[in-house]
Parts: sequence; C-alpha cells; structure tokens
Amino acid sequence: MSAVDGMHESLAAATEEQPAARAALAAALAAGPAHAYALIGPAGSGKRAVARAFAAELLATGAGEPEDARRRALAAPSPHPDLTWVQPPGNQHLIDEIRGRVIGAISYRPFEGERSVYVIEAADALAEESQNALLKTLEEPPPYAHLLLISSEPEALLETVRSRCQTVRFTALRRRLIEQRLAAERDLPPGTATALAALADGDLDRARFLASDPGIRLRELSERCCRAARAGRLEERPWTELLGQAAEIGEQRAAEVEHAAAARAEQLGKGREADRIRREGAEAAKRAARRERTEAIDAALSLCAAWFTDLLAHAEGAAELARNADRAAELAADSGGIDPGAARQAAERAMETRRRLTVNVNEELALDALFHRIASTLGES
Repeated sequence: MSAVDGMHESLAAATEEQPAARAALAAALAAGPAHAYALIGPAGSGKRAVARAFAAELLATGAGEPEDARRRALAAPSPHPDLTWVQPPGNQHLIDEIRGRVIGAISYRPFEGERSVYVIEAADALAEESQNALLKTLEEPPPYAHLLLISSEPEALLETVRSRCQTVRFTALRRRLIEQRLAAERDLPPGTATALAALADGDLDRARFLASDPGIRLRELSERCCRAARAGRLEERPWTELLGQAAEIGEQRAAEVEHAAAARAEQLGKGREADRIRREGAEAAKRAARRERTEAIDAALSLCAAWFTDLLAHAEGAAELARNADRAAELAADSGGIDPGAARQAAERAMETRRRLTVNVNEELALDALFHRIASTLGES
C-alpha cells in the first residue's frame, strides 16, 4: 500500500482535487464506515471515480486477497460479485431494477469477503416511488452492506433519503485544472483546451467528451443550429443531423458495453452463466445507448446556451467573457446588430429545453420548436 493520510493510493488519487471528500472518507475508513453515503456535488467533479475507489477499499477490507479484490472492484465494469453498480437506463431509474438489484439483493450475504457495496449512480434520477421504496433499506441495512448514492442534483432527493446518508461533498473542478488535463491528454489546437474547459462548467468528463472526435462533431453541429437560427435559415433542419450524431454516440457506447460482456462470457465458455452474461450485456447495451444519447443531446443544448450567452457578451462589448474563445471571429460576425435581450432570451430557451427533455419530451419536436422560437426572437431584434 502506498498511503496518503493512511489511504490507499487509488482512493488518494481519486480524491486529490477534493480535500473535503478525502478527509471525510479517510475518517470513515479509520473509524469504521457508515451504512450509507450520499456523494453530492457538480457533474464531472470526480464523484464516480471516488465512489469506485471507496467501494474498492470497503471490499478489500477483510478479503482473502485484498489487492485482488481492490483491483476487480476498481475495474469498470467491475467483475467483483459483491459490488452492484446501478445506472439509470435513460432519464430515470426503473423501480423494478432498484427493487431487484438493491432492495431484494441486499439481504444476501457477501460472496467473498466481509462486505457488499451497492452504488446508485445519478440517484437524483430516482422517482419518488423508488426513493420511498429505498427508505427501509437505508434505515436498516444488514451490517455487512453499504450504499453509496451519487448525485449532482441533491434537491431531487427526498429529505428522508438524504437524512439517512452521511453526506460527502464535492466542489466543481477549477477551470485551469481542466484545461491543464486536456492539454496533457490531447493534442488540441491553440485556445481549444481553454474553450472546452470553460464550456464544461467544471465537469472534467464533459470536457474530455468535447475534446473527443464525437464531441468535436457534436459541437460543430450545435453551432450550425445556432447560426442557422441567427440567420433565420432553418429549411435544412440542422438539428436532425445533431440528433443523428447523438444516436451514433449512443450506439458506439452500446457496442462497447456489449463487446465487454461478450469478452467476459467468452472467458467462461459455454454454460448458463455465460448465457446470462451475454443476455444481461445485451440489455445493458440498450440502456447505455439511451443514456449516452440523452447525455449527448443535453451537452448539445448546453453548448447552444453558451453560444447565445457569448453573443450577448460580444454585443455588450465584453468579448473576453465568451467561453467559446476559439470561435471569436464567428461570434463577432453573428453578434453584429443583435439585441442583447434577444440573445439572453435565446440562451434561456435552450436551457428551458434542456429541463423539458428530462421528462421524456419528444426530442426532435422539442429541438424543432426551440430553434424556430429562437429564430423568431432573434429576427425581431
């Protein structure tokens, strides 16, 4: 063990930029962990990585081979039988999955060591019915079980849920840190790392996505939609290509999930367990496709809101505040003659559409309505 503050190197590395979370979890491991934790903070602040590293430490304790248990728990997806990781298939968790994989399964003793860990990612996507169903489990879990709830929007969690968990708080990553990480990881054109760090709003995962080939393409299509609305030229319906790119991103992620499941099944050869892994892998791939598509559309709308906010900055003579710093020429051209109030309203409409899409609104109709409304607003300015 290479320890930092008595902490294994994997957890120390995961909490490097989150000193409050590091202190809280170090204290938990030293004094004995609680039965439930809520990891709360902005998207992309490292909650998922910390949850995985903390789960690995919980599972390594009392294991026959701690390093092997830790290694398997840190893998994503994890093959450790005592780690259950639940992600929403789309915009919301399925109550049957919460009941089956968490509430029903938690009464079974660990397969290997002394503990089992249940992680619910995007816990704010739990419907009220699912949260109420979890209450008894959170209040009276078996002594060997630990639950980790990850949330970027804790206001969506019931107070009765939050009060049953120890809170571990995260803060948004510094823009400069994200810029440095991107510059170190990728060969980007001058100014691009700065722009992507600003557009990510403290979310390192989103910044990395925007720096990837699919993210670069999604950004280009988002800007095309914005500029088409600014010019009042919507005949080609550019958002259909944007939605196609989001679907392609979802399909790529689905292929990765299914390939990983097939590889695990191949190791087992023939038999019931291998068949189960293939079957569950196919279902997980479908859920992953929906989730990635939804997140890509959300990212695109966030980029649109940022574009119109930057037009507002240019129109008011504050171009240095624009987040799309690598698009200065395009923003200068688009902002000519624009009414700042109309630009602000366009950004607000994009954010409103982001919120509406969390409740299963038809995506194509929502984007069609959005850009036509924006074109009308800007055309009147």
